[in-house]
Amino acid sequence: MSGPLRHGWTTGACATAATAAAYTALLTGEFPDPVEIALPKGRRPAFALARECLTAGAATAWVVKDAGDDPDVTHGALISATVRHGAPGGGVVFTAGPGVGTVTKPGLPLEVGEPAINPVPRRMMREHVAEVAARCGGTGDVVVEISVEHGEELARKTWNPRLGILGGLSILGTTGVVVPYSCSAWIDSIRRGIDVARAAGHAHVAGCTGSTSERVAAELYGLPEDALLDMGDFAGAVLKYLRRHPVPRLTIAGGIGKLSKLADGHLDLHSGRSQVNPGLLAELARAAGGDDALAGRVLSANTALHALRLCQEAGLPLGDLVAERARTTAAGVLRGAPVAVDVVVIDRAGVIVGRAG
Repeated sequence: MSGPLRHGWTTGACATAATAAAYTALLTGEFPDPVEIALPKGRRPAFALARECLTAGAATAWVVKDAGDDPDVTHGALISATVRHGAPGGGVVFTAGPGVGTVTKPGLPLEVGEPAINPVPRRMMREHVAEVAARCGGTGDVVVEISVEHGEELARKTWNPRLGILGGLSILGTTGVVVPYSCSAWIDSIRRGIDVARAAGHAHVAGCTGSTSERVAAELYGLPEDALLDMGDFAGAVLKYLRRHPVPRLTIAGGIGKLSKLADGHLDLHSGRSQVNPGLLAELARAAGGDDALAGRVLSANTALHALRLCQEAGLPLGDLVAERARTTAAGVLRGAPVAVDVVVIDRAGVIVGRAG
């Protein structure tokens, strides 16, 4: 029998461990290995150093990121921190080394031009620099350069290019711990995507369930890339964040299967967490004028797409009815927020089969 899934460590935790080890070596001539750090919620993991280098003016420590059992694109990445003495009174200054991105668009929790090292990892590194300085007789005035081997290549598999983070990965993490198969990273990317779209002044964004619906929404409305939200299964995350941070117009675009779940009131559209309701589709077929025989065939259809085809053959607009019901669900979540919603339903080939709003 398999055991529980193993937790891992964020890029922010790895960068903090590397920073603490490098600064210790800069002050004492010796790298602690393993190096123990304190995480925000009280854990104290120890990290083995993969490599180390000490010169007259700088120390560098490398840590291999272990994401546990999470399918994280940065699992196994080599993260390094190079620490040098900084100007007196300068505190901790962060720079982006190879493989760490730079912020180029407003709307993120960092200023344009800053290295993409998020606020919590920065705080963790500052705290550990202060602790090492107090223990080893340093000033705490340092320049910390964070790098990720092959980070620019890995970043292409993330939201970073769309968010305007160019040149590499972001150093992330609010707790330091990676929870296997957690939805939090994806949802955080959705929120940052909305922030960037708002900061860019976009009045229209599209939450799309996949690449095909994204292409359809972009072509239909002429939307730029940074107005497209890779919603995936997390319709609720898009709607709840827009309720608090509205954009004038939202298009929800996706396949008939996922959007029929939204029409049924589900906000998580993952196949493992919600199912298509054939009863709803049969009810909509009847509402469109279908007879009992058609409703029966829809009720026993293999998939939502199969149900759609049955209704299309009968000349009934099931796709439009699914879109309208999904739009009603979305409006309920938005609770009167100033966001006008329209819904676009597609088939697997990207053909629009239903619209509402």
